[in-house]
Amino acid sequence: MMSTQRSVSLVATIVAGGLLLTACSGGSGDDVSDGGSDSSEVQIVNVVKLSGGDWFNRMEVGNQEWAAANPGYVVTQTAGDDASEEKQIAIINDLLPQQPAALTVVPNSPESLENVLSRAQEAGIVVITHEAPGIENAVANIEAFDNAAYGGFQMDLLAQCMGEEGQYAHMVGSLTVASHNVWADGALAQAEAAYPGIERVTDAISSDEDQETAYQRARELLATYPDISGFIGAASTDIAGIGRAVQEAGMQDDICVVGTSTPSTAGALLEDGSVDVITGWDPALAGEAMLAASKIVLDGGEIVDGMDLGIPGYESITQDSAIPNNFFGAAWIQITSENVADYPF
Repeated sequence: MMSTQRSVSLVATIVAGGLLLTACSGGSGDDVSDGGSDSSEVQIVNVVKLSGGDWFNRMEVGNQEWAAANPGYVVTQTAGDDASEEKQIAIINDLLPQQPAALTVVPNSPESLENVLSRAQEAGIVVITHEAPGIENAVANIEAFDNAAYGGFQMDLLAQCMGEEGQYAHMVGSLTVASHNVWADGALAQAEAAYPGIERVTDAISSDEDQETAYQRARELLATYPDISGFIGAASTDIAGIGRAVQEAGMQDDICVVGTSTPSTAGALLEDGSVDVITGWDPALAGEAMLAASKIVLDGGEIVDGMDLGIPGYESITQDSAIPNNFFGAAWIQITSENVADYPF
């Protein structure tokens, strides 16, 4: 049987071969760039979950910093105006005739994109994803870290804040966002293994990637479970909504809030303890890691275990033993009121 690493390498080489022929023939269309571009430039399009918002605005900063450091490459970012699977599929469908050299994709639902990404690869377009462990139609999925371990890391922080006992709820952007649900499962597994005094009150709850929805559902949870003492949020807007509900209830000293976000989204809530710890990774660097992986494949290289992508936190990526095309770095961070100024995004 072919080794898992070799099988990933073979896919990368096959896709790269078809892609390089496209690039050399000027197959990258001007439509995917901001205005006209030289046909010799290599076009990469980053398709993210939804347009606007601090998280993906920050990723766009990384895109342009990477492009500036890699002459000959043009990177654009696009998304729907909400986190709709259908809109993301339609956007990628529209990009296929334009023949970009590569697509870097942050799926709303990895399963929903399998068919359209399969067509992209058949057309010779390199596909690199992020937040999509288990996706089949990508040369590589680049994660900031092992997702289950990240969930455990969040639970460790919550448990420390809660004194290792009490009830908590876990909010995710959607029940179809694979990474969010792996984080929730990892947090629950860590609680069961290390913190017998901590109990999750209900299954993971969807916020629809919307801060107002997170706020309303947090209020409902506070009313339903008066003894609740902790929340974890997965979407970047979750803890902003949760923290607002905690703040309005005047329960900053009674409830611990930990979750993935950015200082620009939830940092103000760190000041009075409405949010205790922001966790996550720098989306700019995650975007750059996807682009770096794309370039390696476009240059005829292979994505392999231990590879240095040349991006902080991704200097020695680890291949997932269970999912051959899944790789993760060691790029998680924790942000508190004491160090928030160190993270300007």
